[in-house]
This record gives sequence, C-alpha cells and structure tokens, in this order.
Amino acid sequence: MTVWKTSMRNFFAHKGRMALSAVAVLLSVAFVCGTLVFTDTMNTTFDKLFAATAADVTVSPKTAKVDDIPENGKPQSLPASLIAQVEKADGVKKAEGAVSSSAVTVVNSDNENMGSDTGAPTLAGNWTQNELRSMEITSGHAPRGPTEVMVDADTADKHHLKIGDELRTIAVTGDIRARISGIATFKVTNPGAAIVYLDTATAQRKLLGSPGVFTQISVTAEQGFSDARLKQNVAAALDGSAAYKVQTQKEAAEANKDSMGSFLDVMKYAMLGFAGIAFLVGIFLIVNTFSMLVAQRTREIGLMRAIGSSRKQVNRSVLLEAVLLGIVGSILGVAAGVGLAVGLMKLMGALGMELSTEDLTVAWTTPAIGLALGVIVTVLAAYVPARRAGKVSPMAALRDAGSPADAKSGWVRAGLGLVLTGAGAAALWSTTQADKASDGSLFLGLGVVLTLIGFIVIGPLLAGIVVRALSVVVLRLFGPVGRLAERNALRNPRRTGATGAALMIGLALVACLSVVGSSMVASATEELDKSVGADFIVQSGTPGQLIVPQAAKALETAPGIEHFTHYKVLGAKLTNPDGSTTDEDVTAADPTYQQDLRRETVAGELSAAYGDNAMSVGDAYATAHGIKVGDTITVAFKAGETAKLKVAAITSDETNVDKGAMYLNTTTAATYVPADKMPQNMIMFAKAQDGKEKEAYAALKDSLHAYPTYKVQNQADFKEDLKDQIGQLLNIVYGLLALAIIVAVLGVVNTLALSVVERTREIGLMRAIGLSRRQLRRMIRLESVVIALFGALLGLGLGMGWGTSAQKLLALEGLGVLEIPWPTIITVFVASAFVGLFAALVPAFRAGRMNVLKAIATDG
Repeated sequence: MTVWKTSMRNFFAHKGRMALSAVAVLLSVAFVCGTLVFTDTMNTTFDKLFAATAADVTVSPKTAKVDDIPENGKPQSLPASLIAQVEKADGVKKAEGAVSSSAVTVVNSDNENMGSDTGAPTLAGNWTQNELRSMEITSGHAPRGPTEVMVDADTADKHHLKIGDELRTIAVTGDIRARISGIATFKVTNPGAAIVYLDTATAQRKLLGSPGVFTQISVTAEQGFSDARLKQNVAAALDGSAAYKVQTQKEAAEANKDSMGSFLDVMKYAMLGFAGIAFLVGIFLIVNTFSMLVAQRTREIGLMRAIGSSRKQVNRSVLLEAVLLGIVGSILGVAAGVGLAVGLMKLMGALGMELSTEDLTVAWTTPAIGLALGVIVTVLAAYVPARRAGKVSPMAALRDAGSPADAKSGWVRAGLGLVLTGAGAAALWSTTQADKASDGSLFLGLGVVLTLIGFIVIGPLLAGIVVRALSVVVLRLFGPVGRLAERNALRNPRRTGATGAALMIGLALVACLSVVGSSMVASATEELDKSVGADFIVQSGTPGQLIVPQAAKALETAPGIEHFTHYKVLGAKLTNPDGSTTDEDVTAADPTYQQDLRRETVAGELSAAYGDNAMSVGDAYATAHGIKVGDTITVAFKAGETAKLKVAAITSDETNVDKGAMYLNTTTAATYVPADKMPQNMIMFAKAQDGKEKEAYAALKDSLHAYPTYKVQNQADFKEDLKDQIGQLLNIVYGLLALAIIVAVLGVVNTLALSVVERTREIGLMRAIGLSRRQLRRMIRLESVVIALFGALLGLGLGMGWGTSAQKLLALEGLGVLEIPWPTIITVFVASAFVGLFAALVPAFRAGRMNVLKAIATDG
C-alpha cells in the first residue's frame, strides 16, 4: 500500500511532466484503435450490403467471378430457359433472371462521368424483385422501356440528377440513351458504387448482346425452407450440371466479401504498421521522461532508501507510475481512436466512399488491444529507468539532486552499437550484390533493422560527435549563448541521443521512400524515352476498364495519324515443348507495335512473330521451359480454339515495359477467337504524321469528347501522370508518418521542459550574473534546434542508405536509375530546424519567466 501511495503521489505531483508522454501514448493507441474501428466498420458495411443484395439462392456461371470485368465487355451468362428448370425445384417460391455488368460507363448530358472517383464500380443491370431486399423506389418508377433508366439516390445526390435528366450508358454493344424515370434508395449503406437500372429486354440486348440470357438467377425460398435445403433442390433440378454455380445467400455474401478482403487487409496492416512506428518513437519519449524524473528525484529516492525502502519497492513505485501513465493515455487513446475512425469515415465520404456512422463497429477487442498495447509499451519503456531508480543508494540523499548518473555512454554500449551498425551496413551491402530481388529483400530487411537498432544504441556516441560538428556551423555564430546551448546539448549524450533517435526514425523512412519514389520515376522515364516510340497512348482512366469498340472507332476518325495500334490481352493455356503447361496472358497487337514499343530480341526477329501462326516469348520463360526459336507451343485460348504457334522470336526481359510479354498478331488471334469473344483493347497507341503532332493530339482529344472515361496522353503527359501517381502515394505515406514525427516533436518538447526544471538553480545563477531573458530563451531554442538537426542528419543519412540499397533491388526488376531527391532532403533538413524552434517555444517561455531569487534558492 505504501508503494501504491508513493506512486500515486509522485504521479500527480509531476502530472504536468507526464502530460506529453501521455499524449504520445494517446496518439499511438488512437491510431491503432482508429484503424481497427475504421476497418471493422468497413467490413460491417460491406457485410450488410452483400447480405442484403444476395438472394436466398443464386445460380450463376461456374467460372464467373464477382470482381472480374469481362475481357470482351460482356459478362458470362446463362440461358433464360434455366429459370423454368429452377422453378420446378421443391421449395422455390420465385425464380427470376438478373442482368448485371460492371463493364460500363455512365455519363450525363454534359459528358461528365457519373461513376465513383474512389475506385468503386459502376454497375448497370435490370430491376428485379430481388432488388427490393436492399433498395426501395423513393421517386418515380422503374424503367418500362429502352428510353427509361433508374439511378441510385446516392449517385443522384452527388451529381445533382433528377427525374427527366438524360443519361448515356456506354457499353460494348453501343450507347444507351435514356431519361431518368425513377430514383431508388439503398436501405443499407452503399459504399460508393454508381448503379443504373434498365428494363430487362434492354439490359439483355445492350449489356449481354443477346435477348435470351441472364448473368444469374435469383431464387426466393418458400416459407420454412432453409437456404441449404433449397440449394440442394435447385442443384438437383439442374441435374448437378458442372456448368453452373449454386450458392446460398451466405455463400454469395462471403464470395463478395472475399473479393474485398485483400484491399481491406492491405489498408488495415499498412495503417497498423505506421501505428507501430509511432509506438516505437513514443518509447523514446517515455524513456527520456522517466530517466529525467528519476535523475531529478535522486535525493528523494536516496532518502526513501535511507528510511528503509528496498530496491524492489523503489523499482515498483516507478513502474506503477508507468502503469498509471499507460492506463490514462490508453483510455484517452481508445476514445480518440473512435473519433479518428469517425473522422476517416467523413473523409472517405468527402472522397466519394459513403460510410454511415450507424454502422460504426467497436468490437470489445479494440479497446482491449489498445489498453494492453498502451500499458505494456509504457511499462517496457519505463523498465530501464525504474531499474536505475532501484540502484540509487541511501548516500545519494547527501548529494545534490539532479545530477544524472549516466552522463557518459558506456564503452560496452558504444561497442555494441558499432557492431550492430557494422552488421547492418554489411547486410545493406549484400543487398546491392544480390542477383535476385527475393534474396536481396531478406538482406535489405535485416540491414534496415540492424542499422536502425545500431544507430539507436550508438546514439550517445554520435551525439557527442555530430552535435559538436553542427555547433561549429550553427551555434558558434551566436557567441557565448551558442556555446552554452552546445554544452547543454552535450551535457547528457544519452538523453540527446534518445531524443534525436525519436526524430531520426520518422525522417529515415521519409528519406528512404523519397529515394525509392524518385528512382522509380526516373527509371520509368528513362525506360519510356528509350523504349516507347508511339506519340500518343490512349487508355481508360478507370482501373480495369477496357476501350469499347465505338470509342476505338471514334479515335480512328482523327486526322493526322500515321497509324493506330490495337493492344489486346487474351487468357490462354500454353503447352510447351518440354511438356509443361502454364496459364498465361498473351498479347495480340498490330505489327506496328514494333514501332510503338522498341523491344530487343535475344533470338529471332520480332517482325516474324507477327506473321501467321507465330508468336514471341520472353527470355525468362524460354529459359524456364527450354524454348528456342522454331519450337512450337500449343496455345489453347480460353475464349476460343486451340492453336499451334511457332516461336519466331525471344525477347529480352531487361526492360520494365511489357516485361515477359508474349506477342502475336491480332489477325492470328482472330483466327482462333470468335469476334464476339475477342477482348476489347486494353490500350491503344498512335503515331502522328511527321510535323502534325500538335494537330493530331488535339484531334484525338476531340474524337473522345463523348467518352470522358478515356484519356489521350503524349509521352510528356504519361510521364507526368506516372510522377503524380507515385507522388500521391508518397504523400499518403508521409501523412501517416507525420504521426511519428509529431510524437518525436513532443519528445523534444518534453526533454527541454524537463531539462529546464532540472537546471532551475543553474538558470537562476546565469540570470543573476547577467544573462538576459532574451539570451536565455535563445539558448534553449538553439539547444532544441541542434538536437532536431542531429536527429534529422542521422535520419536522412540512414534513410538515404536504405533507399539506395532498395533501389538496387528495383534495378533487378528493370528500374535501374538511382536518383537522390536533393530538394526534398534539403527541405526536410531545413524544416527540422524550424521544428526545433517550434518545440522550444513553451520551454523557453517558461524559463524566461523564472524568478531569479526563487530559482537560486530551489532545492534541485
């Protein structure tokens, strides 16, 4: 009980000093809990949606996948005659055919895309009774003919659509122009998909290309029939045909959920990874806090030991303070995490992905995980300072308080740090010598971990060296005040090292990713300059969407074009000369593609690969299967017949564009794949007539005015687009890393604040002998700046080392250019000085307001 009372008294006596450490715990726990609540809420939203939209039993083509966009623009279908068979099954109350396609684009009368900006699909289908499970018509009526269309309420609200407005649905068979006859509202949350409904006949004809087919059959069970029993009866009615897939509502919902699972998991674990970084940075803050509190209470602890407190009691007293700090910070963090999740939901809503707070899901495991993590991390961070407190002897009561026992880092620590850093550097060097990316990635991971730990351990030694070097450049300019700031920063190298290390971690990751991102852009740009001969590239701005035939025809009307190249990807099963079989994608392109993309060959001539019944393969594939020029490969096209194609060329895989691609002529593909099953163009290339590049560029853009989802890019546009995509990804990562940097800044603030308290008498004496308040504040600010620059220098140097090593692995994948983004590195370094200034504002202000006489009279 005495230990508990002592801990409580000390905790509340130093509550101001604990506040910033508590904020670090709060932020880290909030990020973990916010991530869990946000992803759990997304799962709940999709679970409700999929459960509501699935029929009791669904019949669909055997190989149909929920997230596939059909290569030829027409989803797999079943004959309408199956409905009569299904209706004969015992327990069937109703069976109705449904049409659904995601291979569409919907635009308004101004040619503006009505689809989502978040990657959510645009869906078109027919209105059925099954839709009433999840939607209700809240305005107008369902479509009654080819000139009417119904739209979901979320899309209508977002794009200000109303009944009577015209929409154009662009599908593979042509454009569907219709006016809005009704608006249907979801009974559950729609995460962002845009949905339009057509009458059944129009949907069949325009979306599937045939009047007598459906994409699935929705079956409703009679009262008292379970879904599992109904599934058995329906399967029996279909004679157990292997051509069809029969699923219960639960199975269909799970299949839809699985298609979303990988996306949600990647997002969840990425955000948890950044939370882990914030926790790691927070550990340094907590260690510093408790180390300084123990040092400042040396006399107090010595007195406790003198009157009978054991080492274990003192140790437990400090650890109990850590437990209290962890509990308070974690409880606040859990609450903040829920608020963060709600904020993320609002942000996603602003971006187009609707998530309702009614679906907010806080599982009991979330606060449990947050509380456990917060307390455990805090206690572990306080363990070393607690052990140090337990070692304080009773004689310490006779000495001045506030003299840290660990003024110099021990030789053992320095030696261990050098060994770890050296081992990490060796691992990074091994990364650069690896022949395979898979092998090198293991060395890279080991090198990153070892060098990071090594720099943390060796921090006090580096502080003495780097701070002195920085002081010559930065602090000596400010005369005696600068020298005082330098000595204060060097007074406790362990403390300075730990404070700088917290900032080092975040900035190391920033520098590493900046190097990798810049190198990727530079490598891709060089590869484009070297390989791409086409003047223009046309592709969809919506991921996965192919180019519909009418858009391709519109392009070909543009004047000033020397040639167009069609580029299609076909799935096939290849039987190789060695007897092995593989599932591969083969590329069907026009012979002009040789001009649009310059590919080196290691054997044969690429032009011969575009001859009749000929093809090319990549050299890695050729080596793996013992293929040489003149061999024959049996190609079974999944959408057509089987062909025997002669290998006329083997292309080099020393490239980043179309690496490993297998080429054949579009006319060869058309021989074996029916026209109605031939894939649409994935991408198209164009070459302008000499001297007409500007006119052709404008003409191509004009020709696609009616098809806003497609974009025409010249090489400069394409490079800029690539740069923007990588830049946006890096900005997201930097935003997440900002949490760790904020915690590190709190660490600098906390270190300075406690340092000011520790030096109260010293500050009073300096003020008494003539140091002005302005000079005192400047001294503390300069100390903060040099600590921040120390952390930045270590972090940026370490990060550039990681990034350079990582780029060597990218070089094995064709990204061979190393580019150091010096403007970014220099900007971050200079910004670190301002971070130091900001962190010192409050401690410097408090120091400047000290009463000189009270400061001199203070007892440590």
